[in-house]
Amino acid sequence: MNVKGIIRPTLFVPVIITILLAVLTVKNPPVIDEYLETLLVDYRFKIRNIIAPQEVPDNIVTVLIDEKSLKEYGRWPWNRTVQAELIQKVLDGKPRAVAVDIFYPETETPGSDRALADVFQKNRDKLVVALGFEVVEGKGFDGDVGDSIFEQAATRIRNLSLVRAFDAHEVLIPPDPLAGSAAFGHVYALPDRDGKLRWENLYIKYGGEYIYSLALKTAAIADDIPPESIGISGGEGVDFGEKRIPLDAFGRMHINYIGREGSIIHYSAADVLSASLSGDVFQDRVVLIGTSAIATYDLKNTPFSANMPGVEKNATVIANILNNNFMKKSPLYLDLLAVILAGTAAFLVGRGRRGARSILYYCLLIFLILAANQIVFTWYLTRYNLIYPLMTIMATGTFTISYRYFIEEKNARIIRRMFSSYVTERVVNELIAHPEMAKLGGERREITVLFSDIAGFTAFSEKNEPEEVVATLNEFLAAMTEVVFRWEGTLDKFIGDAIVAFWGAPLKQDNHAERAVRCALHMIKRLEELQQKWIAEGKPPLSIGIGLNTGEVLVGNIGAEGKKMDYTVIGDHVNIGARVESLTRKFKTNILMTELPLGKIVNLVNTSRIGHVSIQGVGNVVVKGKEKPIKVYEIRSLYPSAESFIAEAADDAVIHMKDK
Repeated sequence: MNVKGIIRPTLFVPVIITILLAVLTVKNPPVIDEYLETLLVDYRFKIRNIIAPQEVPDNIVTVLIDEKSLKEYGRWPWNRTVQAELIQKVLDGKPRAVAVDIFYPETETPGSDRALADVFQKNRDKLVVALGFEVVEGKGFDGDVGDSIFEQAATRIRNLSLVRAFDAHEVLIPPDPLAGSAAFGHVYALPDRDGKLRWENLYIKYGGEYIYSLALKTAAIADDIPPESIGISGGEGVDFGEKRIPLDAFGRMHINYIGREGSIIHYSAADVLSASLSGDVFQDRVVLIGTSAIATYDLKNTPFSANMPGVEKNATVIANILNNNFMKKSPLYLDLLAVILAGTAAFLVGRGRRGARSILYYCLLIFLILAANQIVFTWYLTRYNLIYPLMTIMATGTFTISYRYFIEEKNARIIRRMFSSYVTERVVNELIAHPEMAKLGGERREITVLFSDIAGFTAFSEKNEPEEVVATLNEFLAAMTEVVFRWEGTLDKFIGDAIVAFWGAPLKQDNHAERAVRCALHMIKRLEELQQKWIAEGKPPLSIGIGLNTGEVLVGNIGAEGKKMDYTVIGDHVNIGARVESLTRKFKTNILMTELPLGKIVNLVNTSRIGHVSIQGVGNVVVKGKEKPIKVYEIRSLYPSAESFIAEAADDAVIHMKDK
C-alpha cells in the first residue's frame, strides 16, 4: 500500500482549496455574492426571526392607500386635493415627521397642485416627499441640476475620492408650485440580481451632487438632526449626528427587515380620511404615506416577501436608523480569517478518519460554522461572509472523502484479493478497516507456524483411484481449513497433502502461540471424526503429523509482481517448523512443538487455562548452521478429568536435523 500516495494529495489539495477560496473572498465575484451569499443571508434573517422574533417599532407607522381606500375613494391616482386632505389630517395628529412616498412628476390642475403645494410649504420643517430618479448603467448627467435639486444636495462630504454611488441620468422633478414647496428625498432602489431588495441607497449622485434618500431625510427630521450634521464619509458611511450609519462601498445600507409585509404598524388611508381613527394615533410618531394596493404597482420583493409595499421598506429603513439596528458587514480580514480557519479545521478533520466518521465530523464542522455565523448575525447584527467558509469545508470534505473512498476501495480490493483465501472474512474486513495492519511489503514479525502432513499419503494414492484420492483429500483439506479459520489462523498454502498455516500476521496476535496449539489439538479431534466416517464408509483412515514453531520470520508478498504473488512467511523458524513436523513419524505422535511456542503457553497450562493436555519432552534437535539444540515436545489431549502437566525428556539425546 502506497501510504505516501494517500497522504500527499490530502495534504496539498486542501491547502490549494483554501487558497483559492481566500482569493475568491477578496475578489468576491458578484455572481457568487448576489446569488449564493445573499440567499444565505435571507435564510439567516428567517432563522433569526424564529429564534429571536423582532420587536415591532412603536414609533413608526404607515398610512396605506390600500384596496379599502380605492374602493371607498376611487381608483389611483387620487385627485391631489384629496391627497392634500389626507396628508393634512396626518399632520394634524402632531407626528414627529411625515414622509410622502408618492411621485408627482406632472401637473394635474392649478387648483389641486396649489392645494397640495400649500400643505407641503406649510409643513416643510417636518415633511419629506419622494423624488424619482432614473439610473441607467454607464449613463450619467453632467448638466445643470437646477436650484430645486441643488437645495436638496448633501453639503458635507469627506474623502470624495472614495465616495461611490449610483449615478442618475434623469430626475422626475415635480412641476411648480410643488417643486419649491417641500423637502425631497430619492427613493431609488436597485434589487440584487435575484430580484430581491436588500439594500437602501442612502444617497445617489446626480450631476455632481449627492441627494439623500427619503428615509434618511425623514429620520433626520424625526431625530432633530439638522442638515449640516449629516455628512457622507467616503469608504466609511454616513455621519448622522453623533453616530455613523455603516454602508458598503456603493453607499448602500443593508436593510434589517423586521419580517413580512404588515410588520410595521399600518392604517388605511380610508380610515384617516373618514376620521375614524383616534386623534392621537400619530402623535410623536414617524408617519409614512404610500400605496399598498396591487393596482398601484409599488410592491417590493424582499427576503421575507415578494409583496412588500415600497413605503413599508422605507419605514423599515427609518426604524433601522432611529433604533440603531444596523446590519454591519464584517471586515475583509475577518472573512479571510474565517476561510483560513475553516480550511485548517477541514484539513484536520480529514486526517486519520475514514468513511462515515469523516462525513459526521464534516457535518459537525458545517453545523458549527452555521451556528457561529447565525449567532453573530442574530445578536450582534454582523453579517460575516458564509458562502466561502462553507465552500472551503464542503470542497475539502468532498475531495478528502472521495479520494479516500476511491483509494481505500482500491486497497480494499487488493486486500480482499490478497487475503480472502488465507484468512477468515472477519479478518479480511478488519484489514480493510485498518489497512495499516496489513503491510503488503515484507516485514519481520514474530509468528507461530504450523505444518501438517498426511502420513503415508503416497501409498494411499497408489492404492486408490484418482477420483477417490482427490475427493478424500478435498474433504480432509476442507475440514482442516475450517479448523484453521476457526482459530483465526492465516492459511499459507497447500503443498500437495500438506497444510502450512501461521498466526501473528497479517493481524498482530499477542496470543499467536496459544491459538496455534489450540488449532493443532482441534485438528486432531476433527481428524478423529473423519477417521470414524471413513471407516464407516470402508475407506482407510488417514493420519497426520503436525509441527509447531515460534520465531521471527519475514512475512509479506513474495513472488513475481504482476504475475503471481503469495502472502507467505520465510525464514529459519519456518524451516524448523517443517522439520519438526517430519519428526512426528520418528516419535510416532501427531503433534510436536519446539520449546519456543511452549514458552509462550507454559503459564496457561500451569493455570489450567489450556486444560487436559500432556506436554512431554521427546528430545533435543540441532538445526544445521546452529550450535544450540532446541527442545522438542509432544502435546496430546487428555480426558476431561485429567490434569495438565509438562514433563521434560527422559534423556539428553540430540537429534541433528539436516536442511534439504
